[in-house]
Amino acid sequence: MLARTALGRIAAVAPTANAGSRLGLASMSMGVRSKHTLPDLPYDFGALEPSISGQIMELHHQKHHQTYVNGLNQAEETLANAVAKNDVKAAIATQKALNFNGGGHVNHSLFWQNLAPSKQGGGELSAGPLKEAIERDFGSLDGLKSKFNAQLAGIQGSGWGWLGLNPSTGKLDIITTANQDPLLSHVPLIGVDAWEHAFYLQYQNVKADYFKAIWNVINFKTAEERLKQAQ
Repeated sequence: MLARTALGRIAAVAPTANAGSRLGLASMSMGVRSKHTLPDLPYDFGALEPSISGQIMELHHQKHHQTYVNGLNQAEETLANAVAKNDVKAAIATQKALNFNGGGHVNHSLFWQNLAPSKQGGGELSAGPLKEAIERDFGSLDGLKSKFNAQLAGIQGSGWGWLGLNPSTGKLDIITTANQDPLLSHVPLIGVDAWEHAFYLQYQNVKADYFKAIWNVINFKTAEERLKQAQ
């Protein structure tokens, strides 16, 4: 009973964001656990050039995201073994690995969907609920970009920048999270990876150029779909 209580507490703080992540903690408590897998990209590695190089996209997806998937599967296996042995301390000790790798999997799964080649509408914000909300809360798309990039630049070390819907106020907010922490306080609409592995091969230490360029391939259509679902 103690182990199941600890499992419930860990599940409460473990990252949960979109349906595609399915961290599987609930299924583990029932003795059944499916392994997480790397999601396919909805475009070719080089489809986002020149904003993001094909080399970066391939390494980012195939190596970095795969590492988070592997780490999450290992952490869940460790947790399942701890629960089976009624080892509460060992179960609690998995929390950091679950948060880091689970957050990395959730964040990147959203990130890939957040991007689109220009020929598929990347960078284009059409008239609709999202544009109206952005103009209401930031004055204009340029106003959003300016404030968003300023907060991204202020991240110390590694992290993420988010445009999220505040469920309490119904307004859009810009939030940053450290490392691979997922956005839990808001509904994530747009997420930008500010880790060096997302830009260094192309932009080196001039990350401000990466922050500007990524808006050319942001998938506003997907962001608007998330907004509509949340509302």
